Amino acid sequence: MGLAKNITIKNRKARFNYEVLDRYTAGIVLRGTEIKSLREGQASIAEGFCEFTRGELFVINMTIQEYSHATHFNHQPKSARKLLLKSRELKKLEKEVKNTGLTIIPMLLFVNDRGYAKLEIGLCRGKKNYDKRETMKDRDTKRDLSRVKKSFADK
Repeated sequence: MGLAKNITIKNRKARFNYEVLDRYTAGIVLRGTEIKSLREGQASIAEGFCEFTRGELFVINMTIQEYSHATHFNHQPKSARKLLLKSRELKKLEKEVKNTGLTIIPMLLFVNDRGYAKLEIGLCRGKKNYDKRETMKDRDTKRDLSRVKKSFADK
């Protein structure tokens, strides 16, 4: 498997399960085999979340598969990885999480132009079941409407 030019790994369920209030782009601390595996597209952020430990933000439960060409110095697939944000942003996020009970969810994992891995995180509030049903209903309505528009355009 060759290296892809632009790697973007999305958390597709995040927008369905959570209402995104704010977004931040954070750097992520990785070891050598982790970034190599990430450049091959071998990562998943679907079940990941972020939490604070002693004033630092870590992404938990993010999976980066072991690098195929590594020796016994390979990394752990589900280890906690430190996120790099400005201290002002970290303090604001920590205050929001503690006071209002919001959650920080990884939304998008990508490699920028300079080759650095970045993680777009969202400050989110969990949706209730009726909100999720409303989201599905809106999506179905938009799909049906676009079908009708397309059938009229074809005629």
